Amino acid sequence: MQNKYPQKPGIDFILKQAFFYWNKTLVYQLVFSIIYFAVFFTAFFFLASRYGIWEMNQQLADAFKISTTEYMKQIAEVSATESYQSFTYGILATLIFLYPLNLGFFQIFRKIDLKEKLELGDIFAGYNGINFFKYIGFYIFWMFTYLLVAQTIILAVVWVVVTVFAAPLMFYTGKGTFEAIALSFKALKMFFVEVLVCVMVAFFFKYIGFALFLIGGLFTFPFWNAMIYSLYKTVFSEKS
Repeated sequence: MQNKYPQKPGIDFILKQAFFYWNKTLVYQLVFSIIYFAVFFTAFFFLASRYGIWEMNQQLADAFKISTTEYMKQIAEVSATESYQSFTYGILATLIFLYPLNLGFFQIFRKIDLKEKLELGDIFAGYNGINFFKYIGFYIFWMFTYLLVAQTIILAVVWVVVTVFAAPLMFYTGKGTFEAIALSFKALKMFFVEVLVCVMVAFFFKYIGFALFLIGGLFTFPFWNAMIYSLYKTVFSEKS
């Protein structure tokens, strides 16, 4: 399968296309969010109770009442405890496990293009077969790289836009992690403005539902996947 770059698309076309796919799959967006947050918060509360996080939070609250200095001291002490580190690793493991859930939308959006019947099970396409471990491996690499550069903010944004095409390339073409990232970077150099603007719009819209409509966030939270697919479909043309 070859990847070729067409003429540069307009940003308005990419955005309209993303909103089209999102609007066509609102039920699946809702199901995705319910599953995602149900698993995440179940794991969060279980781990918080198991490792005494609630008690640690009370300890921090008491320290904050004393002084900022005491509060910062307590944060450093709590962060160094084995229980807090185990809690953190547990949350990271949960996020890693949930990542392939996003890839199900790539199958759903492709089925829409092919006019095939959608099924609820399509959401779990990222968990099918041995490719599950490939996606997990990619996200572990992606996440730990992101955490390393997150404090700089700018580098974190750069990492996001550099890897924006990696997931669909892996899903549709079977590329490995590093080959997919390399191709993603190559495409970014040609479509930098389009990718940057679309990433900013996707990030804003993803969370605006929670800020303005609360439960509406369950519909907007997965919007990121529609934007990635719209970018991928526009930038890459796949021909056997």
